[in-house]
Amino acid sequence: MGNIATQQTTSMEDYLEAVALLSEESKMVKVTEISKALGVTKPSVTAAMAKLSEAGLVVHEKYGRVGLTAEGERIAQDVYWRHRTLRQFLVDILKVDPGIAEEDACRMEHVLSQTTAERLAKFLEFVSNCPRGEPEWLKGFNYYFEHGKRDEELLARCQREGDGKG
Repeated sequence: MGNIATQQTTSMEDYLEAVALLSEESKMVKVTEISKALGVTKPSVTAAMAKLSEAGLVVHEKYGRVGLTAEGERIAQDVYWRHRTLRQFLVDILKVDPGIAEEDACRMEHVLSQTTAERLAKFLEFVSNCPRGEPEWLKGFNYYFEHGKRDEELLARCQREGDGKG
């Protein structure tokens, strides 16, 4: 059995993620469904499933359906979690268009370390759970993004508070 668990390729992670998402409705998915979801040919999917099967990450019935093993499911869920975290950061914090954020997250999810993903998730959790709503610094960033300059009122307030006079 190969060691894809430690040496996954971007493509293999995409296949695992696709199988996981498609299998939410039924445990086993068709090669055709994977092909459509990823925009690749059925022979490409079949070849990838053979590699993933050899690595112990999927169960692939010949001319049949595909399902994830426990290890395949673990990897797929990790990739999808990184994807969702990145997408949320791009959309909610950086205000990237959701369509672009989806594409970027799909590319970035494969190179983001577990440590960075965990820190990013904690950052998002911290920002989204601010008891006073959207944090002032985020409002300031959004203003800066929209106008190309800082919000003078917010900047003055921050400076007064920083001087201990606020």
